[in-house]
Amino acid sequence: MVSIKVIYGTEWCGDCKRSKKFLDNHNIPYKWIDIDFDEKAKEKTKELNDGKTKVPTIIFDDDSILVEPSNFELADKLGIEYSG
Repeated sequence: MVSIKVIYGTEWCGDCKRSKKFLDNHNIPYKWIDIDFDEKAKEKTKELNDGKTKVPTIIFDDDSILVEPSNFELADKLGIEYSG
């Protein structure tokens, strides 16, 4: 089973809030980094997203990445049964 290494996001982002709520509701641990307060993290998101700052950018322990994923995409990646 894959796990989450880190989530790059912002507190004002609706997709970030939704993703965090989904993970919290399923007791999935993650490291949260707010790119509004961490310039290196902000640059990392740009590096991972062809120069664009897209959040949430989620990196998994298998080094795969999901950007702005839906709850269905998160569930599928994490092997969670999810019907919406």
